[in-house]
Amino acid sequence: MTDFTATRDLFHLPDGVIYLDGNSLGPLPKAAAARVQRTIEQEWGEMLITGWNKAGWMEMPSRIGNRIGRLIGAEPDTVVIGDTLSIKVYQALASALEMNPNRRVILSDTGNFPSDLYMAEGLCRTLGNGYRLKTVAPDEVEAAIDETVAVTMITEVDYRTGRKHDMARLTARAHAKGAIAVWDLAHSAGAVPVDLKGAGADFAVGCTYKYLNSGPGGPAFIYVAPRHAEAARPALSGWLGHEAPFAFDLSYRPGRGIERMRVGTPPVLQMAALEASLDVWDKVEMSEIRARSIELTERFIQGVEAASPTLWLASPRNPAERGSQVSFRHPEGYAIMQALIARGVIGDFRAPDILRFGFTPLYVGEAEVDGAVAILAEVMDKALWDRPEYKVRARVT
Repeated sequence: MTDFTATRDLFHLPDGVIYLDGNSLGPLPKAAAARVQRTIEQEWGEMLITGWNKAGWMEMPSRIGNRIGRLIGAEPDTVVIGDTLSIKVYQALASALEMNPNRRVILSDTGNFPSDLYMAEGLCRTLGNGYRLKTVAPDEVEAAIDETVAVTMITEVDYRTGRKHDMARLTARAHAKGAIAVWDLAHSAGAVPVDLKGAGADFAVGCTYKYLNSGPGGPAFIYVAPRHAEAARPALSGWLGHEAPFAFDLSYRPGRGIERMRVGTPPVLQMAALEASLDVWDKVEMSEIRARSIELTERFIQGVEAASPTLWLASPRNPAERGSQVSFRHPEGYAIMQALIARGVIGDFRAPDILRFGFTPLYVGEAEVDGAVAILAEVMDKALWDRPEYKVRARVT
């Protein structure tokens, strides 16, 4: 049984802050600073370049990949860490398209994160020859998967509303129609139970700086199903994805299995922080995280709807159909969120009108939920958001 009081003590949370934005950037694990300092001083400082061997830096992407694999239902040695999520999206899409050469359509939905769509559009422009991205409404995805689709590119949990796609169902539909399924787990990994193996997913990608708490700019991960491990050709043929990087061959030979999906030099300091966070995750079970998340989000929805009726629920009401976040709509959503942040409740805003709140049971409990509900009610009842300084848009919302 997970002790969520104990896990909360493993994170640094500033006094007077209710943090409901771990779905954008997870807070600092207390052990991360010491772990990064050790990497800097004892490894980089004392070992210098020998740290790649002596400290095991070169193996970190695969070692950490396996630890994340446990959280997303992946088979051993099918996940590797490195680069950014956009790069991993590009890799997965390019490999999947090449494996389905007689089709030209990438299917996604209008609720997908724009960066994923941008990467798909750019790849289609590069390939030319009739390749195109097709988007439909989230609830129309299943019906839109037909014999023209080469690849489905779906984010399991919608970044705006928290709406959760049925991975197993859509993957089965894709396979039945001859398509390859690529899943983005940016708002799933560490938030909801994921079973890549059970769902039959072909590729999956995700970031680590949200629920997995690797810190700002933390590295992304990519999963390739074992059945594709030796067939998927990496479009980004990076030095560290070579079969023998230190042979310094002038021609590229892909590495074995998931190793071929490595591209550039791994970010050792960020991975050190991520390992410290994963030490926390090793103590919990995703099923217990999910159950507690549903309790907290249900409590929040009930509280907000009772106290602040002018806010409109944008997330699915059925908890089985949403991730670990709750979103409300209001025409003055940005100003309301700024007023909340000024009073110590940190969520975020997503255009055009969504106030978004993330719930991570590792460090969020009933006291935080009730406190946020009360402060939000005060902001709404007294129109505290209606001040000029709250309506000036910052660069990051």
